[in-house]
Amino acid sequence: MAALSDENKRSPLKAWVRALERTAAIERDRSLTLPVLIGRLAERFGEQPALSSTDAALSYRGLAAACHRYGRWGLARSLGRNDTVCLVMANCPDYLAIWLGLSGIGATVALINTNLRRELLAHSINLVAPRHVIAGASLSEAVREIRPLLDAGVECWVNGEAGGDLPRLDEAVAGLPGEALRDSEVQAPSLEDRALCIYTSGTTGLPKAANVSHFRVMQWSHWFAGLIDVQPEDRMYDCLPMYHSVGGVVATGATLVGGGTVVLRERFSASGFWKDVVAERCTLFQYIGELCRYLLTGAPQAEESHHTLRLACGNGLRAEVWSDFQRRFRIPQILEYYAATEGNFSLYNCEGRPGAIGRIPPFLAHRAPVALVKYDVEAEAPARDAAGRCVRCAPHEAGEALGEIVSANGATRFEGYTDSAASATKILRNVFAAGDAWYRTGDLMRQDEQGFFYFVDRVGETYRWKGENVSTTEVAAVIAACPGVADAAVYGVCVPSSEGRAGMAAVVVAPDFDLNELRRALVARLPDYARPLFIRVVTAIELTGTFKLRKHELALEGYDLTRVRDALYMDDAAQGAYVPLDSKLHARLKAGQLRL
Repeated sequence: MAALSDENKRSPLKAWVRALERTAAIERDRSLTLPVLIGRLAERFGEQPALSSTDAALSYRGLAAACHRYGRWGLARSLGRNDTVCLVMANCPDYLAIWLGLSGIGATVALINTNLRRELLAHSINLVAPRHVIAGASLSEAVREIRPLLDAGVECWVNGEAGGDLPRLDEAVAGLPGEALRDSEVQAPSLEDRALCIYTSGTTGLPKAANVSHFRVMQWSHWFAGLIDVQPEDRMYDCLPMYHSVGGVVATGATLVGGGTVVLRERFSASGFWKDVVAERCTLFQYIGELCRYLLTGAPQAEESHHTLRLACGNGLRAEVWSDFQRRFRIPQILEYYAATEGNFSLYNCEGRPGAIGRIPPFLAHRAPVALVKYDVEAEAPARDAAGRCVRCAPHEAGEALGEIVSANGATRFEGYTDSAASATKILRNVFAAGDAWYRTGDLMRQDEQGFFYFVDRVGETYRWKGENVSTTEVAAVIAACPGVADAAVYGVCVPSSEGRAGMAAVVVAPDFDLNELRRALVARLPDYARPLFIRVVTAIELTGTFKLRKHELALEGYDLTRVRDALYMDDAAQGAYVPLDSKLHARLKAGQLRL
C-alpha cells in the first residue's frame, strides 16, 4: 500500500494540481510577500530548522528575527523603495536573511556573482547604482580592491570578521530588536514591487541585471513547492550559488514555504557529496546537469546507494547521463525543468522522460503560450515569411523558443532588466499577428508529438559551461585587451562527456604575442568557467556581409585537427599553461578521457 501511495504522489497530474493550488492564493493578498510569509512561518514552525550550513544554522523563528534585524538596520539608514543594496557573499544562512530583511522594507537587493573580480565586479555593482555593498568575510578583499572604481557615495560593509577597514554589518545588527516590524515603522512592499536584481549574461556585452519582483519570488517558491511536494520533514541539499535564481530563490524558497530545511553548502564537492547527503539526512537535491555528470564519473562510494533522497530537481541533465545517474544512485524521481531568471514561462518534465526539459500540459497551454519559430543563423534572428510573420517549426525541427507576453501584470509578464534598452532586445513583436509581443529566450529547442521540449543550443553570443552562462563578447573584450592580440573571436564548442559548451577563442596575434602572458591575464580577470579551454591562432577572422565576425564557421570547425591547420592550444590546469593540442591529446579529448 505504501508503494502505491508513493506512486500516486509522483503522479504528473498530481504535481501540476499541487503547483496550481499552491500558487492560486498568491494574488489574493497583494501584501503577502516572502519576507512577510517568513514571519508567519516562524509562528507555525518555531524552532524547527530552516537553514543549516557547516558552521551556522537558523530556525524558522531565528530566520524571522534575523530578517527583522537586517530590516531595522536598513531603516536606520533610510533604505526603502528606489534604493538598492548589493550582496557579495558566499552561501550561508545570513545570505537569505539579509536579502529577505532588506527587500521586506522595500529595498532592492542585487545578488552579485561571487566569481567576479576587478572591472567586472565593479561594473556589476555600479550597474544598479547601490547605496550600500555588503560583502561576506571571504570576499571583503575583492570589494576593498574595487572601492576606487565604485560610484561616489557607495558605502561598503563586511558581514563577519575579515580584517581591514570595512565596518562590520554583523556587529551593527547584533543589538537590534528581532521582533516583527510594526506598520508604523515601515511601508511594506507589495507583490508588484521589485525585490531582487539577479544577473544574467545576455547575448551581447557585460552582465545585465534582471528585475525580479516579489510576485515572481512568491510564484517561483510556491510553484516548485507544489511540484516537488515539500513537507516539513524534507531536507533540501543546496550547493548551487545563492546569487543564482535556482540556488538562492527556488531551492530555498520552495523548501521554506513547505516547512522544510535547506542544507546549504558553499560549493559542490564530488568526493564529499554522498557522505554529506547521508549525514544530513537529505530528501531533496537541487542540481544542474554538470553536477550529475561529475558524480557519475566519480569512483563508487558506499553512501551513494544508502541515502534518503526521494527527488532530484534541476536543469541540464542530458539524456545520455539521465538513466545511468538515476539507476546507479537509486534516485526515485527526477524533475527536470527549463526556466530563465528573466523569462516569462517555464517548462517541467514531471513525467521523468530522459532528455526532455519539460512540457506544458494541454490544460495549461492557454495560460503560458509558447512557440518554436525557425531561426536564421546568418541574420541571428527568427526567420520571417513574405508577410513578415515568424514561421512555426514542425515537430522535431529546431527553432528559437518564444513566450507570449499576454499581459503586463500576469504570470506571463516580462519584467526585463534595469537597462530598458536591453529589455527591448528581448521582446519580439508582430510575431504571428499585428501588435503581439513575445519574449525571446535565445535558446534553440525542438518539440516532439507529445509536446515535450528538448534543448538544442543557445543562439547569439552566449554559451553555457560548468553551469554558468558565458558572454562571448565579454570574454573577447578581455582577450583583445591583452598585449600582442590584434583581434579575437570567442565561441562555444562541444566537448565529449561534458555538459554545455567549452569556450574557444580564435586570435589574431602580433609578433610579440606571449601565450603564457595571455593565460595570466585571463586567470586574473575572468572566472575559471569563462576562460577559453581552447586557443586557435589565426591570420585573420573573416567578417559576414553585415561586418560581424564569422564565428559560426569557426565553431563548426572547433578543434578538429582534420579541419584546422592553424596552431591549436588547450588549457592544461595541472601545468597552468596552454599546451599544443597534438594528435595524442586530441584523441584523449575525443574519447572523453579528460576531466575538465
